[in-house]
Amino acid sequence: MKSPAVLFATAEMAPWVKTGGLGDVAGALPAALRQAGTDIRVLLPNYPALRAAFPQAAVLAELPALAPGLPAARLLGAESGGLPLLLLDCPALYDRPGNPYLDPAGHDWADNGLRFGLLSRVAALLGQPASPLAWRPDVVHANDWQTALAPAFLHYQGGAASVVTVHNIAFQGCFERPLLAALGLPDAAWRFDGVEYHGQLSFLKAGLQLATLISTVSPTYAREIQDEHFGYALAPLLRHRAGQLRGILNGVDTAQWNPADDPALAAPYAASRLAAKRINKAALQREMGLHEAVDRPLFGVVSRLTHQKGLDLLLTVADGLPHLPAQLAVLGSGDRAMEAGYRALAERHPGQIAVRIGFDEGLAHRIEAGADSFVMPSRFEPCGLNQMYSLRYGTPPVVRATGGLADTVVDVSPDSLAERTACGFVLDADTPHALWLALERAAAAWRDRRLWQRIQQNGMRRDFSWEHAARAYQALYREATARS
Repeated sequence: MKSPAVLFATAEMAPWVKTGGLGDVAGALPAALRQAGTDIRVLLPNYPALRAAFPQAAVLAELPALAPGLPAARLLGAESGGLPLLLLDCPALYDRPGNPYLDPAGHDWADNGLRFGLLSRVAALLGQPASPLAWRPDVVHANDWQTALAPAFLHYQGGAASVVTVHNIAFQGCFERPLLAALGLPDAAWRFDGVEYHGQLSFLKAGLQLATLISTVSPTYAREIQDEHFGYALAPLLRHRAGQLRGILNGVDTAQWNPADDPALAAPYAASRLAAKRINKAALQREMGLHEAVDRPLFGVVSRLTHQKGLDLLLTVADGLPHLPAQLAVLGSGDRAMEAGYRALAERHPGQIAVRIGFDEGLAHRIEAGADSFVMPSRFEPCGLNQMYSLRYGTPPVVRATGGLADTVVDVSPDSLAERTACGFVLDADTPHALWLALERAAAAWRDRRLWQRIQQNGMRRDFSWEHAARAYQALYREATARS
């Protein structure tokens, strides 16, 4: 059956604009869908990085002011690897430096409601009869709060079917009531079963309430967000719409993340050539200023240093690692107090614990390849990508049983070893003690070289390519059009 035509609306897209998993998904899923035969176009703001990347982008349409508070804009057309891009050009709203959501002082831009209200409104327009383009999608696919108001416009004004994907429910896009009229939404939308949410206009709540179908980025996360602990006050709505909620596991870019030909590594390797992984460990130890010890495992971390990621749990127990004995290499940034804590940790244990504050794409690859085990004790993790990178790189991860981590990492046990599915170490509680026990288990397994190789190869056999997700989204689009 032919896949419906799709407009993929997003506020981020790697490699040009990325603050988290949304950017990675937007950079990979549309391309996989196009490869699978879907007629798809990606709509995103024409940020400075996109202006620089596509200076010759052609003007496709002039857009007049679509609502009292929205400025006029233009649609520009570009192409990336055969994938059509629609760039929403409005310099007054999008021609700003740095992070797409925050000003240089680190605060939300005061007009974010208008900036992403315009993006949502244009996404809906392209799925309506009044679209300025000859091409019309059957489905408008909104992503996170920044485009989640598009299903509301389509609901109240008519048009294509809609899907909204939740990449992280903690971010909901809440604004004051006057924005309703500024964006051109009708007064009738200000209802508990419309866009109103505790006296505010919530972009994400509107999408969850009014989209034809809802998806999120892993089956476990789809279940978790229906629970009060993970649902950030939206769990009752999600339980109400459980029949329209689907969990589709993200994929990873298997070309970019492939230890057999990764240019960032000291030596390529594969499941059948694991001995070369030791060369990457020694190179990482030298790069990070660690002792070139071969008698202890090296744990790696590449992460935002935040409470959500559980990196405070690791900080609590990490002084014990040199006595395990084990080493630790950390790359990340985030909470200032946590950054200071990790710096102090490294100062207390020179040669055994190393910390780099910031981000370095090449070093991230080298930590995945050079570490023996990857630590990811997230309190919640909608999908997660690093645990899948780790499995591909033969670096068994230590993870919490939450979200996509629970869907991708099988705990080492006699049963899972017999079934050849064991590929990591899973902790059930977000406590320092539970993390320490998992680290001890990983270190003990590492010392049994035959066992460790079995665990590595189990993980490296897993297929996390985007092909699976693309097929699942094609089925979701077909269901959405049938329902609409």
